[in-house]
Amino acid sequence: MDALSIVEDEVRELVRRRGLDPAKQPALMKSLIEDVVRDYDERALLGAVPALGSLEQARRTVYDNVAGFGALQQLLDDPSVEEIWINSPHQVFCARGGQSELTHIRLDAAEVAGLVERMLKSSGRRLDLSQPFVDCQLPDGSRLHVVIPDITHEHWAVNIRKFIARAARLEDLVDLKSLSPAAATYLGWAISAGLNVIVTGPTQAGKTTMLNALSSSIGSRERVITIEEIFELNLVLRDVVAMQTRLANLEGTGEITMRRLVKEALRMRPDRIIVGEVREAESLDLLVALNSGVAGLCTLHANSARDAIIKICTLPLLAGPNITSDFTIKTVAACLDLVVHCVRDASGNRYVNEILAVRNRVEGGAIETSTLFERRAGELVPASGADWSHEKFSLAGLNVAERLGQES
Repeated sequence: MDALSIVEDEVRELVRRRGLDPAKQPALMKSLIEDVVRDYDERALLGAVPALGSLEQARRTVYDNVAGFGALQQLLDDPSVEEIWINSPHQVFCARGGQSELTHIRLDAAEVAGLVERMLKSSGRRLDLSQPFVDCQLPDGSRLHVVIPDITHEHWAVNIRKFIARAARLEDLVDLKSLSPAAATYLGWAISAGLNVIVTGPTQAGKTTMLNALSSSIGSRERVITIEEIFELNLVLRDVVAMQTRLANLEGTGEITMRRLVKEALRMRPDRIIVGEVREAESLDLLVALNSGVAGLCTLHANSARDAIIKICTLPLLAGPNITSDFTIKTVAACLDLVVHCVRDASGNRYVNEILAVRNRVEGGAIETSTLFERRAGELVPASGADWSHEKFSLAGLNVAERLGQES
């Protein structure tokens, strides 16, 4: 047994004897590790045990292994790392700046299973043959997703998506070149006026970041209810209630779905409902809520802004055979106002590619739209012939075309 393993075993034994919780008592853990490393180093000087090497490195490694998530902790602590995923014990990847890279980290199957078990400890969620998928939040806010064999071919597939807060306001997105000043100003007015907005784009395009930034323009007196599968949003507002779904228990009962949460949210006196991501039949309940006068925001996976409109018209059909396409199209036209489409380019840069207005008019089964902002020569600029008018702007006393210096 090497020196580091001896120190780690001694620390674990002391943790067991003293009844410490490594995850919840970091200060005590660091003090305990410091004492053990110092004592071990003194014994090593006398030749009683193998030399430890760098004491600082030993402290860090032992802390990561006992109180953190082992070899992955260095990636979790690195602010430049956006996501970590494990395809096999010898294939640990990470993403920086939107670009993936294979790390030097090598694990074994038992280490991967042990790390996942520790990650799940505080979540209350389970992973076994009857429930081979798990999606939960880690203590630092990162999102963990795991799939095990025999759903995967041989190895556990682990994804950890970190949420690095680079933008809390629309102005921050302007600084990051994700938005133009004019588009940021317009979106701020739109949220303040209560327009219903869908943020769309592919995976890792910055949809959640955009949703957080848009929420900064919500009025301070508004009551906001958020609904997510896993807590990801971080809204800095005064009156917020955050809710997340729950899986069924071992007996197959106790499941709380997105549809249930949207319905419950309407009983909580909301001024605005925010759904982290619309995927399935909950889209119907959200549209019904928006059509009842409650303002809302959500995200949706789509390849373009117009594809998103088609998708949001189609998803409610999953709610049951009695839901018709004619109903969903007219409802979307009546209650949806804006689509903000985000993209990520080949270099990993994230930005808004288009802002589309949805009009309350349907012709031949298609909803009329108007492009408000489009990207030309790398810049997000007002589109030619954009229709800036909207009833909610008029009620708020805003003449958007005049303020933006555009012809109405």
